[in-house]
Amino acid sequence: MTLAEKIAYIKGLSDGMKLDESKDEVKLIKEIIAALEDVAYDIEEQDEVIGEMQEQLDAVDEDLDELEEFVYEDFDDCDCCDDDCDCGCCDDDYFEVECPACGEVICLDESILDEGSIECPACHETLEFDFDCDCDCEEDD
Repeated sequence: MTLAEKIAYIKGLSDGMKLDESKDEVKLIKEIIAALEDVAYDIEEQDEVIGEMQEQLDAVDEDLDELEEFVYEDFDDCDCCDDDCDCGCCDDDYFEVECPACGEVICLDESILDEGSIECPACHETLEFDFDCDCDCEEDD
């Protein structure tokens, strides 16, 4: 039995009791029942709103799952990602580069850096990468 049904039942009981309408107690009971009816109505409205919001939240959650799958699809190739993994899929070989034109921070992997340039996804400025080796690995004598 819903709250509204319970309150309607109580109202029916009080109406069927043939109480003396001149007594203050009867007036008080009727006012309490009227207030309960208002509360029940408000709760039913809130339940409907919450139900609609839950449906919208579920839709947003599904959209977010699809977006995450699209964005992170390259990172999900391996399920083994633990300390014993030697497949290379779990390496943190990603670099953050800040676009000097707009300040957008872009995450790049080594293959993109090896290409030498990339277009900023925010402002479409071409970012060029030039690496000078500072180590002693290939010195010209």
